[in-house]
Amino acid sequence: MSGTERARDPHDPKGLVREAYAIEGITAPECRSIFLDWALSLPEGTAVEAAARACLARHGREGHPMTAVLSEAAAPAPAPGRRGGRRARLGPAGGAPEGGGAPP
Repeated sequence: MSGTERARDPHDPKGLVREAYAIEGITAPECRSIFLDWALSLPEGTAVEAAARACLARHGREGHPMTAVLSEAAAPAPAPGRRGGRRARLGPAGGAPEGGGAPP
């Protein structure tokens, strides 16, 4: 792949993922740091999950720490759960929820 083709890769605009796979002995913390820089360098509006999957398809190698980092990024985010808060603890009227609350 020529330098011009590398520059045209919309999923790795700065070539960071490609370079991470080329670094011998790279560690997981180093890969996470590179991943953060890579994610911030993506064009605005780019879906990180899709870009991570594309980078995995192009560069992924079994056992490489960047493969693990990109695999985590490519996985769908967990569904948001109840976050709680004052209203959830006290009920909609601001008092204790029915059947519970602090003892008198």
